[in-house]
Amino acid sequence: MVPVPTGRRPSRPFTPCDFQLVLLRRMADHNPGPVEDARRTLGASLGDMREANRRWQAMVRSPRSRPALSRYRSVLGEPESRTARRVGDLDCEALRWRLPLWPDLRFEVLAPAAGGAVWNEWLVRATGAPAPVLRTVEDLTPWSCTVDEAARAFAPARPLEGSAPTRWGLLFTAPDGSGVPREVAAEFTWGLLQRTSVSGPRP
Repeated sequence: MVPVPTGRRPSRPFTPCDFQLVLLRRMADHNPGPVEDARRTLGASLGDMREANRRWQAMVRSPRSRPALSRYRSVLGEPESRTARRVGDLDCEALRWRLPLWPDLRFEVLAPAAGGAVWNEWLVRATGAPAPVLRTVEDLTPWSCTVDEAARAFAPARPLEGSAPTRWGLLFTAPDGSGVPREVAAEFTWGLLQRTSVSGPRP
């Protein structure tokens, strides 16, 4: 028997470009300027970005969804690097993928060594890539640094609760261009700095 066409198109594979649009969609809530430039670099429309995010959320929330680590592999391919890491008393593995939009960064997934769960997922500096010079408030421009780079540069930094699982915050003191110490609340999405709120001077 000849199959009867249903009229439904087969779903298009979810690509690394689509995944970058998903990251941009979350970043757009805090800092739309760089996101718009990056979206145009990918040759994608605003509708493309929204559709990529919709499809990703559908995959994540589907009852038949594959484990998170398998999902990343299916979209991004095999990781560029895999590194054993010890977190407290637990053995885990850090897997990193290259994303063309951020050549000096890598998308890192931290997973327990024994399973397909994911503990953390964010952008980190690539091994060997030059780290940003962070000395003053003025150095904290959008997309200039990652969470761990800001925390090291302005230690001690206090973590702030993010508004979503992919968002982080840090509270620390940094000097302005005149050397006056200021209190800085920095907001990160997918581990990348999006914006800062500066107050002070500190007493």
